[in-house]
Amino acid sequence: MTKLISIIIPVYNEEKTIKIILDKVLKQNELNKEIIVINDFSTDNTKSLIEDEFLNKIKIINNDRNYGKGFSVKRGIEAASGDIILIQDGDLEYDPSDYHKLLKPLIENRADAVYGSRFLGSGEKRVLFFWHRLGNYLLTLFSNSLTNLNLTDMEVGYKAFKKEVFSDIILEENRFGFEPEITAKIAKKKLRIYEVGIKYYGRTYAEGKKINWKDGISAIYCILKYNLFK
Repeated sequence: MTKLISIIIPVYNEEKTIKIILDKVLKQNELNKEIIVINDFSTDNTKSLIEDEFLNKIKIINNDRNYGKGFSVKRGIEAASGDIILIQDGDLEYDPSDYHKLLKPLIENRADAVYGSRFLGSGEKRVLFFWHRLGNYLLTLFSNSLTNLNLTDMEVGYKAFKKEVFSDIILEENRFGFEPEITAKIAKKKLRIYEVGIKYYGRTYAEGKKINWKDGISAIYCILKYNLFK
């Protein structure tokens, strides 16, 4: 029996990219999939674009206010009926053509979780911000020092999990703290984690990038909180 893949796409003010990314996801015809888009109270035309063009092709969840990415991911997981959960950001930084890389170790039952890595492999990568790259490296290093993992990209927004991973994990973070939280919690459970190189087309802030230095401070707090005190 072919496994059902639940593709969770949290979005906030992505009117410039949402149609393109959904078209790309829908074209992954080799997958038995459901697509769940969680609109985090967008203030632009994201909601109307989704409902006008994709209403009968995907599941749509609309938050009643702007909670954050982590909250939207949690709602997507709760609504998912698939065997595998794949998280795809609603921008164009991550390419759905890489799905097969993330899914293969899960489908072959070699992994319980698979992280994409912007810093592994030979896939195309847009050259952007030095300080973001350094920040990602330091956050991953700090997380690894407490989880005893050897990840290269803990903060990546491209992750896939077996659905049962979430059967006894309670997710708490509502914003970008989801990444260090889930990493700490699956590390404590001694789950099998793989990492695969992916293509990465990073955005500038003018193009809609949302994460900032405050989220870096929050990530440090979450790394400490979920590794040492939870």
